[in-house]
Amino acid sequence: MGLTAASTGGRAADTGLEIRRRWPDDRLIALAGNPNVGKSTVFNALTGLHQHTGNWPGKTVTNAQGGCVHHGQSYLLVDLPGTYSLLSRSEEERTARDFLCFGGVDGAVAVCDATCLERNLNLVLQVLETGVPTVVCVNLLDEAERKGIQVDLPALSRALGVPVVGCSAGRRQGLTELMDAVSELGPALPRQVRYPAPVEYCASRLVHLLEDCGLNPRWAALRLLEGDETLMAEILSAADCPELSEELDRCREELAGVDVTAALAEALVRDGARVAAAVVRQSGDPDRRDRRLDRLLIRGWTGIPAMLFLLMAVFWLTIVGANYPSQWLSELLFGFQDVLTGWCGALGVPDWLHGALVLGVYRVLAWVVSVMLPPMAIFFPLFTLLEDFGYLPRVAFVLDHAFQKAHACGKQALTMCMGFGCNAAGVVGCRIIDSPRERLIAMLTNSFVPCNGRFPTLIAILTMFFVGTSGGPGRTLACTVLLVALVVLGIGMTFLTSRLLSATLLKGEPSSFALELPPYRRPQFGRVLVRSILDRTLFVLGRAAAVAAPAGLLIWVMANVTVDGVSVLSLCAGFLDPFAQLLGLDGVILLAFVLGFPANEIVMPIVIMAYLSTGTLTELNDLSALHTLLVDHGWTWLTAVCTMLFSLFHWPCSTTCLTIRKESGSWKWTAAGLLLPTGAGLLACFLTAALARAFGLA
Repeated sequence: MGLTAASTGGRAADTGLEIRRRWPDDRLIALAGNPNVGKSTVFNALTGLHQHTGNWPGKTVTNAQGGCVHHGQSYLLVDLPGTYSLLSRSEEERTARDFLCFGGVDGAVAVCDATCLERNLNLVLQVLETGVPTVVCVNLLDEAERKGIQVDLPALSRALGVPVVGCSAGRRQGLTELMDAVSELGPALPRQVRYPAPVEYCASRLVHLLEDCGLNPRWAALRLLEGDETLMAEILSAADCPELSEELDRCREELAGVDVTAALAEALVRDGARVAAAVVRQSGDPDRRDRRLDRLLIRGWTGIPAMLFLLMAVFWLTIVGANYPSQWLSELLFGFQDVLTGWCGALGVPDWLHGALVLGVYRVLAWVVSVMLPPMAIFFPLFTLLEDFGYLPRVAFVLDHAFQKAHACGKQALTMCMGFGCNAAGVVGCRIIDSPRERLIAMLTNSFVPCNGRFPTLIAILTMFFVGTSGGPGRTLACTVLLVALVVLGIGMTFLTSRLLSATLLKGEPSSFALELPPYRRPQFGRVLVRSILDRTLFVLGRAAAVAAPAGLLIWVMANVTVDGVSVLSLCAGFLDPFAQLLGLDGVILLAFVLGFPANEIVMPIVIMAYLSTGTLTELNDLSALHTLLVDHGWTWLTAVCTMLFSLFHWPCSTTCLTIRKESGSWKWTAAGLLLPTGAGLLACFLTAALARAFGLA
């Protein structure tokens, strides 16, 4: 099976999605499946790196397209969003349904998890009802074998009336057979779910009136009886049959006492259970290990401590592991600065231009890269390993009750975890929340948890003022514990602000949602490394670098342009100083946060630059020397506490603000996302400073 990239051409009919075909005769195949069944693994294994990702038009739901060639025929595969149903309760369900029905697909692959086939058959039966030629892919056979589960694939094929192929996509087993089945797709007579007699009778009366609607008539009739508002007008218009509306009204009168949606759902679940019981055999208790782990990780009094311990372990590994790579990268990049300076001298570049481009733009870029890249390259893979292991959905389970109390969605726990790496990534992750109200709450409060860019400042201050600068593993452990305490404070503020928003700007009750706890799986380290580095680390780093470059130019100009012998940077710091003193800070610190808007990593270097009056960003690698510099400029324990509080609660970086604007589509909500943490930071610093001074502690 050869692979090729899909790159150009066309739109899927009626969906607005741009279809990127390489060849005009590409066959369009949709991949459908529940979350956590390995659908994306199947997609990645078939398409390799020949993929294109983006959003569905007008939606925040991500789509992925990729090409492959099998036996000389080229295929374009579209990875549909993971969904449990096509009954259009959520944006993901509507997106998957619309693409299957109106996207002009030539076929579909319905991916199932062999370890929980019964639950997956609900969606499979719905896909078959659409009339799209379908292959059922039973994935994760290797995992099912380890659990003593056997699936009779020929019997399942006979029961469903369509081809069924077993595979273990993670091991690249069964993929050739899967594409063989896809290449032979054609008309079939799939299994037909039997619904209650009144529903079947009314559906049969509508079917002959829907033969020219361009959809499977039985499927369209069921959607009309269900009263699906997102489809009714389109189906009635396509059928172009005056008698249809009258017959539909009569059917609805006859079904007035029947909950059609519930009846359809119950019949699908019952039929899926009947099929699974006939084809699945298992020995022993396949979920025994998972239940034991769940008793430790999500239940009773151990759930929260286990979560905090894992969080502390991730932070500790990130802190310890990032030190040497960051130092090496800093020496490399700042060493290249000397090379650039030499080139500028050889080319006769004016001093002001050299200062602006090399000492301003390049130096800030080098700083951001050397500070951000090593921690992200450690944090994101660790985060992704927990995700691959199956733990992150359990975090949402553990915190769901707290978020329900705040009238928010438990899935917000997942987006909050993503915010530890980058708040912009956390905002994008809010797409998994179905309710628009709860999605907005999650986006507006994501920056209450510290991102990767704020950790260097927090760690440095904790070490200098509260742990001590003498070496040893004990110092790192103490710093990690205090950092986790700050993170817990941020999480608490997330709950408080979410509840405040639910009671004011975004009133409403928390919605219910189905959260599947996937089985614990051995992480695929190679795939995790590629995903975390390419999809997350470099993406976030690129965004930060794009805004850090102009910031570097501005900072250099402010530090080197003088008025009456005083730099603009010092004048601005002096202007802000009276207000900053009320917050327990000084003008330099507050100005550093303002200028650090493009990237939080440059806050402490700006403070050092202003105190030393160097005109360029300066680093003091020796924390003892940095501590002396700060104390000489008036820092006390109160200054350190207030600086950490303001670092924890202040405006999100420019990348996060732009992401909120893109995801919410509103400058109003972007302003709210900026003002909420800023207000919390100002209030926290003011109260802390006022209380400390009132009790004579500062």
